[in-house]
Formats: sequence, C-alpha cells, structure tokens
Amino acid sequence: MSQPVAIKNALISVYYKDNLEPIIRELNRIGASIYSTGGTETFIRSLGVDVIAVEDLTSYPSILGGRVKTLHPKVFGGILARRSNESDKKQLGQYEIPEIDLVIVDLYPFEETVESGAGHDDVIEKIDIGGISLIRAAAKNFKDVVILASKDDYTELYEMLSSQNGTTTIDQRKRFAQKAFNITSNYDTAIFQYFNQDEPLPVFKHSIQTSQTLRYGENPHQKGVFYGNLDAMFNKLNGKELSYNNLVDVDAAVALIDEFTEPTIAILKHTNACGIASRSFIKEAWIDALACDPVSAFGGVIIANAEIDAATATEIDKIFYEVLIAPAYTDEAVQILQGKKNRIILVRQPVELPAKQFKTLLNGVIEQDKDNTVEGPEHMTPVTNRKPTEQELKDLYFANKVVKHTKSNTIVFAKNSQLMSSGVGQTSRVDSLKQAVIKAESFGFDLNGAVMASDAFFPFPDCVELAAEAGILAVLQPGGSINDKLSIEKCNEKNISMVTTGVRHFKH
Repeated sequence: MSQPVAIKNALISVYYKDNLEPIIRELNRIGASIYSTGGTETFIRSLGVDVIAVEDLTSYPSILGGRVKTLHPKVFGGILARRSNESDKKQLGQYEIPEIDLVIVDLYPFEETVESGAGHDDVIEKIDIGGISLIRAAAKNFKDVVILASKDDYTELYEMLSSQNGTTTIDQRKRFAQKAFNITSNYDTAIFQYFNQDEPLPVFKHSIQTSQTLRYGENPHQKGVFYGNLDAMFNKLNGKELSYNNLVDVDAAVALIDEFTEPTIAILKHTNACGIASRSFIKEAWIDALACDPVSAFGGVIIANAEIDAATATEIDKIFYEVLIAPAYTDEAVQILQGKKNRIILVRQPVELPAKQFKTLLNGVIEQDKDNTVEGPEHMTPVTNRKPTEQELKDLYFANKVVKHTKSNTIVFAKNSQLMSSGVGQTSRVDSLKQAVIKAESFGFDLNGAVMASDAFFPFPDCVELAAEAGILAVLQPGGSINDKLSIEKCNEKNISMVTTGVRHFKH
C-alpha cells in the first residue's frame, strides 16, 4: 500500500491553465492517457498531445450549459475504486471503467466573482459542483490517487513526476490530499458566508488562506502565527518583521488614528496611547504627542494620519521606537528613517477592515461588533448648572475618542486637542484618576482648564471631587449609575461642567 503508484490515467479539467503545459508534456512522455473536458481539452489538443474527451468515456454529452460534465459513475468509479479491493477492481472491469490515478481540477473563482461586485446570478453560476466533487473524491482515495487542486502546485507536481518517472509516494499523495481539503473547506466557507448575510445562522465559520509565521508569540516560549495578508495592509519600507506584540499594538494604533481627520500623531505602548495630539501641521502634532509622556514613548508604536516630511522624520528619529506607520512619506523622510535598519517603517494601504471582532475564550469563541460609535458634541447632554464652552466641547470630543481606545478602567485628561495624561487599566475608576493626576504632574502639565473623559459611569462622587481639585473644568461620562445625582451635585458644588453620552466604552 505504501509502494509508489504509477500514473497510467489522468483527468484534467481546470479554470487556470498557466504553467500546465509542462505537466501535460510529462504525462505524454510517460505514456499516460489523459481525459479532459471543454476548454482544457482544447488546450491539450493545441499542444499536439492526444486527449480523450470525458463525453467519450461516459457516452453522455456535457449538458445543462456545462453544469453537468463529469458527474458520472465512469468518472467517479475510476477515482474512488480501491486498488487493493478485489470487488472494486472486478466492478471496474465489468463496467469498463479505467482507473484514474491523477486528478488535476481547480474551482470556479467564486470569491473573485463576489469581490468583483458581480450580480447574484453570476455569483451563483460560479459555485462549482463537479470540480469540488472530483477533488473530494480523489482526496478521499489518496492511497491510490494524486489530487492537484491548485495552480500553485503545478510546478511541484511536474518536478515530482519528472524526477520519479511518473510515480508518487503515499506521503506525497497524502500531502496533496491535505491541501485539497483545505481548498474545498475554504471554498465552502466562502459560499456559506455569501448566503449567511441576511438572517445569519448563529454559527462561527472563518477561513483565511494566507499566513505568516512570527518569531514567537506574546513571549519567546510561545509560538505565534498571523493569519491574513499583511502585504495588502502595509508596504514595509524598512526594518525587521513585525512581531506578535508589534501586531497587537499596530492594530490598536490603526483603530485609534482612524477616529481623527485633522493631522494627528499617536504613540502607543501595550495598546494604550501614551501620547496623542492633533495640530495644523504634522510636525507640531509629533512634538506635542511626544510631550505627553516621553518616557513611555520609548520603544513604542507611532502612527500618523498624514504624510511624514523630512522635518518631522528628523524629530521622530531622535527617539527609539519599534514601528512607525503613516499613509505616506516624502523621499527625504524615508532616507532619514532608513538610517536605523531595525526600525519598522510602514506605509498604510487603503484596506477595508472587518466589522466584527472575535477571540478564543474558555472552550469556545466570543464575537462582537466593533465599537464604531464615538459621541461628538451633538450627542453630549449637559446635566450641570455650568455648561461646557465651545473649546471644552471640542476637547471632550477629543478625550472621548482616546478613552474609547484605552484599557478599562480609564480616565483621560485632555486640553487643546492634546492628551495630557491618562489612568489606564486600574481595578477602580478612582485609582485610574489618581494615576492620571500623578502622571500629568510628573511631566509638568497644568490641568487647570483641562477636561476629563471616563469610559464608564462614576459609581461615587469621589472622582469628580478629585478632578475638580486638579483643575478640571468639564467632565464627560456615559451616565447610568444609580449615584449619578451625587456626581452631578458635586460638579455643581465645584462649578464644573458635566455631560453624559449614554454610551459606555469598556475595553478589556
């Protein structure tokens, strides 16, 4: 059973014919009979190689506009017959069915058709029936049959046949079967996702065919893989490969910067912003973002939403960072930034990002919609005697964007479209506030006239009292606590403004 199997008969019917010719000629050289249909049959004949039409084997023509060509016992019998089973072999002889030792079949381009924006009828016609059945049959019988289901494997098969004189080993056939089932499962998942848009079934199905092995996972003793196409997302101009932790921070950076339209730069460490500022010019945004917390900026991920010029690059190059992301760079900026070989410099490409988030948890997976809501001034309801000024409303909006992307429990202080400090990931909200006050003071920020945003409601008035003592003049929170009244009364006592949004932004 583990002995090499010689290819005597091959069935070939493919959509993609590039690089197929060497295989055809090698099969012809070893004397294998070739069965084919439609365009592939015409292609083989054009090479001057003999080919037997499947219709001649089955004695049935291709019918229903090509929808039924190979679905016949004389085809599937030859693929599924067990060579070591005497009963199977006897039936092959009885019905004059040739043993098919090699099946080269690919699938109609369903995903490409969907992505092209084609109409529903065109998409349905690209659901392959015969091809996927042939692939599954040949893969199931890998002990006796070679299945090739992708044009990406043409060269590998050609080299195998030419170096082994038309034979294959059981390990080689099993490997091709593994690849084939990967292709069919991905194909079926794509079809299911297309049908599962209206009134979706509560099932979890995802299939990503591209991947990149990472140096390691979150820590060196953990293995890590990224599934997806990073080359579509970024054009790398410099530096080493992104690590697992880099990717987690880059994901957080992209989500944060997409909240802003004016020239903005953010610096992140462990997915939280340690500096962010919006200014008229990108260099000014960098200087003020770095001022927020130049200590934490060391080794961070930097992201901009505007072109990096030479002047800005010169300033950024003065610190150590892991990753820099921008939509564009001037040539002079690239020359400056490439001076340090390990710094990762990325150009962000316009790619549509998923609308859902999921992760493994316990013995399953949890999934949710992305938090795509951020409340602007029009969504802020004043609940205190003092109303926020126009500038305070602008700063509250800025702070609310930042707090949404900061680990809970979190408090954010901001003034003049600049992050002044934040308290991040504390087990109590008041501890987050205390942390933010200490950080602001340590970097010389005057909180008088600043605003404060909270990702969730205040359970007690202590946060408002401490904020007022620090100089905060306006507060944003979602509201919803049974003690909202106490916090509002404390604001009125301290003559500061409070607005509620009705929307919580926990981030765990």
